[in-house]
Formats: sequence, structure tokens, C-alpha cells
Amino acid sequence: MEDTNVIRLPVTEDRAPAKKRTRPPKFDPEEEEGKRQRHVKRLAALGQTDRSVKLLEELVFGAEDELLDRLVEDDEEQTGTLLAEDAVDESEDEDEARLQLRPTREAAWVDEDDELEEEVDMRHRYRRDLMRGQTESTMSKQKLQQRMRDQFQKSMGGTPSWAESHEKKNKKKKGRNDDDDDDEDEDDDLLRRTGNFVASSDSLPSGILRMKKCLHANSVRPSEDRLTTVQFHPSAQVVMTAGLDQSVSLFQVDGKTNPKIQSIHLERFPVHKAQFSRDGETVIATSLKNKMFYLYDMMEGRVTPVHTVRGLSEARVKEFSVCPEGDALLLTGTNGYLHLLTLKTKEVIGSMKINGDVSGVTFSHDGGKIFTNSEEGEVYVWDMRSSRCVNRFIDDGCVKGTSIAASPNGQYLACGSQSGVVNVYSQEACLNSANPKPLKAVMNLLTSATSLTFNSSSEILAVASRAEDEAVRLVHLPSLTVFSNFPVSKRKIVYRASCLDFSPHSGFFSLANNKGHAPLFRLLHYKDF
Repeated sequence: MEDTNVIRLPVTEDRAPAKKRTRPPKFDPEEEEGKRQRHVKRLAALGQTDRSVKLLEELVFGAEDELLDRLVEDDEEQTGTLLAEDAVDESEDEDEARLQLRPTREAAWVDEDDELEEEVDMRHRYRRDLMRGQTESTMSKQKLQQRMRDQFQKSMGGTPSWAESHEKKNKKKKGRNDDDDDDEDEDDDLLRRTGNFVASSDSLPSGILRMKKCLHANSVRPSEDRLTTVQFHPSAQVVMTAGLDQSVSLFQVDGKTNPKIQSIHLERFPVHKAQFSRDGETVIATSLKNKMFYLYDMMEGRVTPVHTVRGLSEARVKEFSVCPEGDALLLTGTNGYLHLLTLKTKEVIGSMKINGDVSGVTFSHDGGKIFTNSEEGEVYVWDMRSSRCVNRFIDDGCVKGTSIAASPNGQYLACGSQSGVVNVYSQEACLNSANPKPLKAVMNLLTSATSLTFNSSSEILAVASRAEDEAVRLVHLPSLTVFSNFPVSKRKIVYRASCLDFSPHSGFFSLANNKGHAPLFRLLHYKDF
């Protein structure tokens, strides 16, 4: 067997057989020169035949000089990369020094008109409100921009957070006390607590009311028709909406998602008015042309229709008020009648009558007095226990009364009229004087004042007219002035409001409009719901 590990060398056939070495021949210079010339010729021929091999070597490996150049370039690139990484670690001061060493580039073109201050005509109807005197008929463009910026900041209660520089924001964060939280923290702190609270806020400032627009209270289930009622629960963090789409809905108020709790549908019963009972466990709902009304027990989820009321001869039950004391309702009848109804036995236990038709009813803070205004512009004060009229006066300048409301602290009484004027009286004067004079006549509405509501601290009076879009105003009662920043949005949100309400401690404000929505606003001054 042949051994595969043995390397066999080729044998050249033209090789002469080995001879026995003899004495080396004598050196001949001419012969050596001839051999050298023959070797040079052979090397030149060998170089020509191996040119393709050299070309392949250059393509694969490159020439030796090119290879050296390539290695040098790689070293320089690696060194440059390391220098760049080291430069990142240098301080900002060194970077600024390098930037300062760069030559500044001059502008390629300078327009002389750019240097001139452009004068703006201030007598234009869009800019008249920005004038502070007749001398400001013209104003430079830069000064006008500053004037508009100042007016915007004033209307917003200061510079908005998005318009502040990063440095100012950091300074505010560093200089802020531990007791001062931002709006979101206030909301979170507010929404973590429920139940009855005592408002701990200081007096409400006038001019600008700090507020934030929230998601609609009924955004999860908007009404398909006009909303007629919005009301906050007296003790829970819940809001109720009702309307002409024959439904009553309850939502949890968190200002962010406002999830739906429950919704009931009343067949062929467009809701004209819905109210919580005094204890907040029952919802009373009336319709437009029905004598029947519904009682909705929220604890048991039971809906009870009340078809007849013993002792009531009215053709329909439409307007009513929940009595602050006892389990009773005050129904508004025709021809100036008021009927006191107990929910326990569903019967009328007393009636009162005024001259003309009743246009509004409200209770005093302790429930002992009833204030009623008529379409003839008269105001009646009734004693609840004796059902006797204790005072009567004419609303100053009123031709036809439309609404009435009493403040929870017993200090104010507001009377609305068809002309849009809302007179604010002292309750004490209304109880004791035959001709009281209003403390203030609010004339910001141009159409009939159909809704009046006080907040829990009696610092805000909300007035509205359902005859016109965006006809809602908030009055600062201590100064008897109107807040200038509501409503301010050019995009309509409020629309025609038919009902207004504040949460139990004024943390939120909502209204019912004709678009089926209940816009919700967070009043940032108040810390409780």
C-alpha cells in the first residue's frame, strides 16, 4: 500500500546525470558578463509573462505603497474618532470658547425699510378697545404687539404656562412653597375626598375668575335633544342631567372622563325638570304636559310613576321646588297657586295664592321663608309654617318677572326680568321694607333672564338667558361686578343655557344647553367639591 504522507518531488527529464565533482574552472570575466546578460533577459521575459498575476495581486491585496497609505489613513481615522469622543466629554465652557472663535457672517442684504417703525391705525374697529386715550390714534407695530400681549395676559390671569420660557418655569418650581400646588395637584387632591366639607378658601377676588374647562359632564352619553336640567348631588360626587330625549342620567364627576353611573329612559315622557330630593336618594322628574310625574329611587333602582295626587286639581305638574326642610315639594300651579305636597303620602297639605301667574319660587337658607315673583313684577314673601304672606313689594323697574333666587347665606335675593335686568337685593330689606332698593342692577343680559343660581359661599351669582347663545354671566357678589373672563372663547361652548348649577362647595360649575351637552368648568379658587 502506497504511503499517502510522502510528498513526491517531480523529476525533470532534461536534467543531466550527476557527475563527479572536479576542480572548479578558472574564473573568466568575459564568460561571467555573458551569463549576467542572459539572466537579465530571462528576468525581463519572466516579468512580462507574470504581469496578469501581478494585476490579480494588486486587485486583491493592493500595491504595497497603497497598502501602506491605507493603513496610515485607518490610523488617522481611528485617532480622529477618539479625539471626537474626548471632545464630547469636555466642558460647556470650552465649547462656548470654540464657538466664539468662529468668524461671524455678515448679512448679504440690508433693507432700509426694515429699520423704520411701522405705524398702525388704532381707530380701526378691531383695535379701538386697545386705545388708552384719543392721543393714541396711531401706534408702532412693536408697541401694539406688547399692548395685545399685556391684555391677553390680564384676561388669562397672568402669563400662561406654555408661553413661559424654560428658565422661568424652573425658577417658579424652585421658588414655589410646599403649600402651593399646581392645578392638577389641586384637582387630584379635590377628587380624593367626598362627603360634606367646610369651604376653607379665602374671599374670592373680583375681576378674573380662575377656572378651567373640563370635559362635558355628560360626554359619555350626550343627550339627543335639548337638555333641561343639570344638578349636582347634595353630598356625593355625582351630577345628573335630564332632557327632552326622555332620559335621566347620572355621572361621576372627576373632570377628566366623567364616567356614567346609570341612565334611565322614561317612555313618552320628555323631562321638563328633574331634581334630587333633600336626602339625595330620590330623583323627581316632571314633564311638559303630564299630570303624572316620576320618582326614581337611586338606591334600589326603582322607578315609580305618580299618576294622581290627592287634593290636587291641576291639569299638569310642570314646575316644582324641593323644600329644604322635610320630605316635601312645592308645586307651581296655574292662576298664582302654590301647592305643598308631601312625598310620603302623595297628597297636598297646603296651598298659597298670589295675584297673577307665578314666574319663580325660591326658599330662604333655613327653609322658613318662600320668595315668589309674579309675571306682573311683584315679589311675595311667605312664611312657610303659617302659609301667610309677610311682605310684598314691586321689583324695581320690572315689567314682567321671569326668575328669582336666594343666596345660601341669607344675605342676597336676586330677581330676573324679561328685559334681562337682574336686581340684587338685601334679603333683610326684602323681609322688612315695603319698597326695598336693589344693591345692584346687573344689565349684562340683553334677553330675558330665565335662570339664576347662587354658589354655596354666596360669592358668585350665575345669570343666564335661554333665548340667546353664550348669554351666561357670573357676578362677583362682594363687589357686585361681573367677571370679565366668562365666557371668553370665540368658539361657542355654552350655547343656549336653560339650567345652571354649582357643586356643593363650588369646586365645579355646569350648565345645560340646547345642544344636549352639559359643559363643565373647574373653579380653581375652591378646594372642595
